[in-house]
Amino acid sequence: MSDVDQPVAHPPVTDWVHDFDHTDPQWTEDPFPIWDQLRAASPVVHTKRFLGCYLPTTYEAVREIANDTEHFSSRRIIVRDVRPEITSRNAAPPITSDPPEHKPAKQLLLPPFTPDAMKKLEPRVRAICNELIDDFIAERRVDAAARYTKHIPVRAIAHMLGIPESDSDLFINWIHMILELGIKDESKLLQAVQEMTAYFGGHIEARKNNPTDDLISYLMNARDKNGNPLEDTHVLGSLRLLLIAGIDTTWSAIGASLWHLAKMPADRERLIAEPGLIPTAVEELLRAYSPVTMAREVVKETTVSGCPVKPGNMVLLSFPAANRDPKMFPDADKVVIDRRENRHAAFGLGIHRCVGSNLARMEMQVALEEWLKRIPDFRLDPAGTVTWSQGTVRGPRQLPFLLGKAM
Repeated sequence: MSDVDQPVAHPPVTDWVHDFDHTDPQWTEDPFPIWDQLRAASPVVHTKRFLGCYLPTTYEAVREIANDTEHFSSRRIIVRDVRPEITSRNAAPPITSDPPEHKPAKQLLLPPFTPDAMKKLEPRVRAICNELIDDFIAERRVDAAARYTKHIPVRAIAHMLGIPESDSDLFINWIHMILELGIKDESKLLQAVQEMTAYFGGHIEARKNNPTDDLISYLMNARDKNGNPLEDTHVLGSLRLLLIAGIDTTWSAIGASLWHLAKMPADRERLIAEPGLIPTAVEELLRAYSPVTMAREVVKETTVSGCPVKPGNMVLLSFPAANRDPKMFPDADKVVIDRRENRHAAFGLGIHRCVGSNLARMEMQVALEEWLKRIPDFRLDPAGTVTWSQGTVRGPRQLPFLLGKAM
């Protein structure tokens, strides 16, 4: 990445409790002690940055906000330096919808993501994983983020949408512009949205004459609650959502899982010996390294866990911080790969719980199964540096590994 593509810097944080910033390098590198400090101070903290923003620090406070659609709106889902006007052009239903529009928009998206639909997709995902591994398995050093984790969900969603898997670099670049650069640079966000709109607009036009059996045609054939076809802007918004929400989140979760297993040989060896434990381990890795933080906008004055919150502010709805709350999870800061009781919030809480959770779980399980089958010995490369993404989604962007037994 060139210097031009680095997010704009904010002044460094000197007082986390009263002036937090989720884009600060300290937060990006290691947010866990910061969350502990904030949780000890209050169930809800506030910063004047981002035009005013609250952060619930406990599971209970996060759940309260996620379940309260009267006082908290989903029309803005990323905490950013600016708050441009909301229009149908930048909406991404159902994630940016509030009741009553939310339910019908969400119900439209559920059928393609059922467990049965995922079973049909699984062989393609397994093949993608093995194609990627084939490319580097003979190498001693590999960046697992660049060569493996980021390509799995990109190519899987491209397969579902019926668009070329070879366009995946385009999608990766748009996601970087929207979720990282766009927090502080409005022009980058708008550029990415315009490019995505033009790209998907072309695919929609092509399918008007030649329908296909894929997610784009599925949305074009869908009907709203009044029996009318969806507007093109709705189809485009949902396609942008599927691409953005379905890619960065999962590649971050797969990357964080491999990062953990590279550092913890005992966990790695146990999963190799007991592959049946992988689904349980995936739930714990999702809890411990939840990639996604969403946002809400305060639209009516209320209190959360006894703390007053005022309209005109945003809320950084940190599901990852909720998942590290020791009141909810015993040994919250430990990764217990056979943790049985695990009501984590990695996929969100309330009406906006992730539509693609079945897809993400399947991709994570398959990605770990195939990697551990073929590369049982790997560890962090001491000559390299692990870097993490900044902002709304946290996951390894560089993941340098040494493959094979230690020499």
